[in-house]
Amino acid sequence: MGLPGCIAVIVLLLISWREGEAAMFTFVNRCADTVWPGVLSNAGTARLGTTGFELPPGASRAVPAPSAWSGRLWARTGCAQDGASGRLVCATGDCGSGTAECAGAGAAPPATLAEFTLDGTGGLDFYDVSLVDGYNLPVLVEPSSGERPGGASSAGSCASAGCAADLNAMCPAELRSGGGAACRSACDAFGRPEYCCSGAYANPGTCRPTSYSQVFKMACPRSYSYAFDDPTSTFTCAGGPDYTVTFCPGATPSQKSTTVPAATTPTQTTPTPTTVPRMETPRTTVPATDTPAMMPGMTFTDANQDSMPMPMGGEAGTGGGGSIQGQGVILGGASSDAWLANMATGDVTGAAATSRAATSARLVAAPLVLLALHLLR
Repeated sequence: MGLPGCIAVIVLLLISWREGEAAMFTFVNRCADTVWPGVLSNAGTARLGTTGFELPPGASRAVPAPSAWSGRLWARTGCAQDGASGRLVCATGDCGSGTAECAGAGAAPPATLAEFTLDGTGGLDFYDVSLVDGYNLPVLVEPSSGERPGGASSAGSCASAGCAADLNAMCPAELRSGGGAACRSACDAFGRPEYCCSGAYANPGTCRPTSYSQVFKMACPRSYSYAFDDPTSTFTCAGGPDYTVTFCPGATPSQKSTTVPAATTPTQTTPTPTTVPRMETPRTTVPATDTPAMMPGMTFTDANQDSMPMPMGGEAGTGGGGSIQGQGVILGGASSDAWLANMATGDVTGAAATSRAATSARLVAAPLVLLALHLLR
């Protein structure tokens, strides 16, 4: 064989190797319970090495796929052996095979689906996560950063796709299935053309988002919410990456890559003073005492001047002594003036002596006045 023949054989070998090149799907279970992934190849596409298996919590499994493969992946939940028949029966996503292998059977809705077409138009991979057939658990699809041998440099967006939200928790009552284990699509629940994009609604111009599909779309903007939701739901990637399919992802793609939970800074709590109502100081209740009128800007202590003398005898208010309210008692007469002067200087004995002298003088003067009146007769 000459040199040209050798070159031709090498080229044919390279072409054959490239056509048989596999993408790797890695299934990861982050759910609290065991799931049973199912795999369905599209018509005309080779079946993968497995069509279903058991995947315990925290486990992962890699499954190779040939170039140009297309099909869908999903997870069955709540699976158990039927006691009577021995068949495997699943609460959601059941493929009806009765075993872990689905063997060419698809998922019964409602089920969250990851859909792929590898090496499609323009050599791009096309992929999406679809809620068109309903929802049973969160699913996230992430292309790897690398590329398969012989692949071209990445030209697609290669963005993560999927739904990380718990739609079962927000599912409308009329769409709930399996006691809340899944959420049906409006098409599955009602079968009406406007929900199923069928009949007169079988085109993007007439089949529009509904209130039900918008519930899905708002919670999962990177997932298919109805049949013609292509513009925001189909993703592409070039270069032949591998794919990780995660069930029950802990966060959305952006949160996983960029968002770090902010540390909670301890807040120093300043004790808040307890507001106690201002209580009036108990005062001796004196008859005929009116409460002073309070002027703007005056406080309780301003209006009730505790610094002023308290009454020292008699009644407060306007009395025989001509006292002014709030200023204590002012006694009339010279003797009273002397008494007040002695009290002001602190001479209590002097004040008492002055009071006794005045009383004695009155006692002496009274008989003299009576004697004078008798003589005048």
